[in-house]
Amino acid sequence: MDVKEKVLEAMKKAGKPLSAGEVQKATDIDRKEIDNAFKELKADGSIVSPVRCKWEPK
Repeated sequence: MDVKEKVLEAMKKAGKPLSAGEVQKATDIDRKEIDNAFKELKADGSIVSPVRCKWEPK
């Protein structure tokens, strides 16, 4: 499972919008890797931001 899949899975399990810091606590993935995953997930439309600085699966 790559970083994007792990980040997306953590967001789905949480059931609420998460910040990068909250994803980091849930997954123990490096923050820079999470930021890169967020960037890619935003670009392909997999996640949306209902609240400033928080993201959830589309």
